[in-house]
Amino acid sequence: MIDPIGALRRPLAAYSSGYSVWRRAVWMRLGALNGLFALAVLLSSAGPLFQPAQEALVRATAQIQFMHGMATLACATFMNIGAKSARLAPAFFLGGIALYCLPNYAQAIGWLSVNAVIARTGMGVFAIGWLILAWSARDVDRV
Repeated sequence: MIDPIGALRRPLAAYSSGYSVWRRAVWMRLGALNGLFALAVLLSSAGPLFQPAQEALVRATAQIQFMHGMATLACATFMNIGAKSARLAPAFFLGGIALYCLPNYAQAIGWLSVNAVIARTGMGVFAIGWLILAWSARDVDRV
């Protein structure tokens, strides 16, 4: 006999038991895509898309984005070896990319001028991600 109520309970039970869309596979995919995007920006930094005077800003921003994309991948490694709280850091790394890198790219294209408050907020969000990752290392290899 088909149990439609039971079929509805199973997904809800999975969700309430800690199931989340933000799993390691998602963080790793987003980290890899950020690395790919940063590499593409870095390779096109001398191209016609960006203003010539902004080439140094674009290169520095792409390097920062690449580094934090790779840090997002590192969080999955931390989680694999026991640091479960490292699952929180990728949100801060990706949030920092959105608050710091994207406005810098928009400025380099000529779409807007970056407010120093936005850039500093992005740097602060990056720092919080690194602090979370450092704090989560206390759980690595605990038996």
